[in-house]
Amino acid sequence: MTNTKGIRRGTRYMFSKKFRHHGNPSLAKYFALYKKGDIVDIKGDGSVQKGMPHKVYHGKTGRIFNVTKHALGVIVNKRHRGRIIPKRINVRIEHVKHSKSRIAFIERVQTNAIKRKEAKEAGTSSFLKRQPTQPRPAHFVKSMGVAPELVSPVPYKFIA
Repeated sequence: MTNTKGIRRGTRYMFSKKFRHHGNPSLAKYFALYKKGDIVDIKGDGSVQKGMPHKVYHGKTGRIFNVTKHALGVIVNKRHRGRIIPKRINVRIEHVKHSKSRIAFIERVQTNAIKRKEAKEAGTSSFLKRQPTQPRPAHFVKSMGVAPELVSPVPYKFIA
């Protein structure tokens, strides 16, 4: 038997709702404020069929280019063969949420501005770049009176 060709093919778990979270979306979803240029995550809500994005865009992040009464226009990158195409899709607000991807960046910008200001007042230079986690510093391990045990490999014996 061949695969079905429907528009919602393969979305049994994708558009399903969590256990004990069935029913209509909460009012907080409708009161969320969206502005042009905001970054949003697209996640199809199975309880609202109107304005649902295609399954290809489920889990993608995009930028808002248009705001209407019930829906948003979002620019999303879509891979097609070897190229990435910026697609403009219209999605109802039930199927989007504000992305948290920029929160850490914005916090870092604000802390860096404070550090830069303090360094300028003190007349010193400040290092603002992120650093990967460094190796732990050298230290002595206390044996608490127990003599260290030397471990050596056991020679291999071939048993025929």
